Amino acid sequence: MNAQLQPTGSAYFITKETEAAQTHTLAVLVDNEPGVLARVIGLFSGRGYNIDSLTVSETEHERHLSRITIVTRGTGHVLEQIKHQLERIVPVHRVVDLSVVADERGHDRPMERELALVKVRGQGDDRVEALRLADAFRAQVIDANTEHFIFEITGRVSKIEQFIAIMKPLGLVEVCRTGVAAMNRGPEGM
Repeated sequence: MNAQLQPTGSAYFITKETEAAQTHTLAVLVDNEPGVLARVIGLFSGRGYNIDSLTVSETEHERHLSRITIVTRGTGHVLEQIKHQLERIVPVHRVVDLSVVADERGHDRPMERELALVKVRGQGDDRVEALRLADAFRAQVIDANTEHFIFEITGRVSKIEQFIAIMKPLGLVEVCRTGVAAMNRGPEGM
């Protein structure tokens, strides 16, 4: 084997990739039945690709369909192969690379939002500063007592990351995040 083409943990080490890895958001419409999520996710782990964000929920109750939103990094070539392999899994109805569609429509990214619950312990000046910053970020106080706050914040991933970083020195205790929910702009559906 050529010394330049060492296995990377991915099945795609055979050809040399010159394309840079990019973040992509995939939407996958599947039957809501046991084992489907494991099969979809297994496609990524079996090829050595990490999933940065994963959300799943039933979106069409009458038809028992769920939507899986996956944020991952990879080259366009590899993500196109994964998309085609996902489409071959029997309970998968549709796979859309929302990042590619957004680009085709002249947008940087699809519309992406995340929700986070952020618990901050604080008293005195730190407490006042946490409240002031939460207001600036449009975070809502959903629980509070004299020792802590729990904030609910919704927005782009970068906004959530920034809010968490700002709360660390003020007494950040715990964070719970939903993962990215995404869809493309425009009147067309998935």
